[in-house]
Amino acid sequence: MEASLEDKTPAGALTVRQGPSHGEELKASDEAITFMSSIEPVELLRCVFADSLVTVSEGGRQVGSFSVTLEFARRIQQPCVLLHAQSQGAIDDSPCGTTVTAYLNTNLEVLEEDYHEYVKLEGHTLEKRCHMVQHDGQMMINKVTTVGEEVTRESVSYPTSVLRGLVTEGSTLLLMRLIALRKTVPQNMTFISLNQDLHMFHITLSELGVKQLDIGGETVEVFGMERTIHSVEESPATWQCYFLEDGHLASRVHVGSPVTVRLLHLPSQPEKGFEKIPLVWEEDMEMWSKFLDRKEELKADHGSYLRKHPEIRAIISDFLQLLLLRKPDDVFRFAKDYFLPFASQQPPDSNLKASSS
Repeated sequence: MEASLEDKTPAGALTVRQGPSHGEELKASDEAITFMSSIEPVELLRCVFADSLVTVSEGGRQVGSFSVTLEFARRIQQPCVLLHAQSQGAIDDSPCGTTVTAYLNTNLEVLEEDYHEYVKLEGHTLEKRCHMVQHDGQMMINKVTTVGEEVTRESVSYPTSVLRGLVTEGSTLLLMRLIALRKTVPQNMTFISLNQDLHMFHITLSELGVKQLDIGGETVEVFGMERTIHSVEESPATWQCYFLEDGHLASRVHVGSPVTVRLLHLPSQPEKGFEKIPLVWEEDMEMWSKFLDRKEELKADHGSYLRKHPEIRAIISDFLQLLLLRKPDDVFRFAKDYFLPFASQQPPDSNLKASSS
């Protein structure tokens, strides 16, 4: 059962809630979890590009925009993917928009995500913010809802052990891009997610196949998939998305909605050839991961050596202390004179080796 605590404060209502007990858990399918764990770094490299589309009404009028950018980043020295998505438009002439910023690891697990949604109504603004972050084996979620002057705050925590197969607004965009590049949707792709009330529900992905689509006067082949949200409180909601061969989003529609997110022009294709691409190894997830592993390996090896030879720290400490006291103009000459007596302490065989060399 859920435990709740309400505390009325001047800033609004604060609700603190724990996640469901084990018997109430919703689970992702084995196929969905397997897919997320099968992602290779080279696949993520192919996903590093930007999407820029427009929102079009039934009459063909542009009423908004939709964009997604993806790049490699580092969060607490951990290589990850940074996704930023933004949509802007209007509902009944009221400006509205959504912004999502997510840090994801190579298995699409959410390390941190910030979600912001707003609608500017006449006389006041409706605003929703939700921030989630992994901390000490828990997914900590804080939500703030603002309606005019009224502010409601809610906090929920879930053990990460019950969130295997979790997808969010941010990770879903990357997930679908990866599936589009593989050009097939595996069977039984059922994930879990969190709704506006921070309760868990199921999301399923299914394949729509290939069709022809006109983009900027050119007819191209696109691959489609359907995302369905299965909510207990409401009827299922469905989105249909089609992707170009290179993974770019070509169209997206919420079934039943009068507007469509559409790509107006085909992305420019790079010229063929053997153009040299500069290597920025810090942005290469695989190379950065190897660098961190090697860094930790060397750090441990050097630390072990210093522990076995405590005289090293004593010698260096004495040298620096004397150097700062004397403050010689010729530091190299001072260092030579300081360390020269140590040469007489070498084993006899080392002098013989030095002479023979």
